[in-house]
Amino acid sequence: MTTVPVQQVPVVPQAHRHPHDPEPVRSTKARAVFALGLIGALTGFFVGGVVPATLALTLARQARREAYASGGYLTGADWLRRGERLARVGLVLTAVAVVAAVVIGIIRHADASFGHDFAPNFD
Repeated sequence: MTTVPVQQVPVVPQAHRHPHDPEPVRSTKARAVFALGLIGALTGFFVGGVVPATLALTLARQARREAYASGGYLTGADWLRRGERLARVGLVLTAVAVVAAVVIGIIRHADASFGHDFAPNFD
């Protein structure tokens, strides 16, 4: 008994490409967005994450425009999504740190005594 070789059929048929079409390449801005987003998320609570997170979101918008204009030859959308999420986390952590500092400052200011503190036997 012989077995018939099973021929694998691709799930998605591959489109024929023109020989002069460029090879798909990962966007370098996508890597930069991820790196800046990670730095923003790691330093967000120390308020230093505002700058890298803002840069990451700005670069992400530019990278999305370039990827759309390239017609699919620039890849890295997953790196962009992750970088944007990390940048947003960094901005949220920064906002939490600023709000916490303001609340602590208000509580300490309200707890401080006002005026001159005289001795107990002074009238």
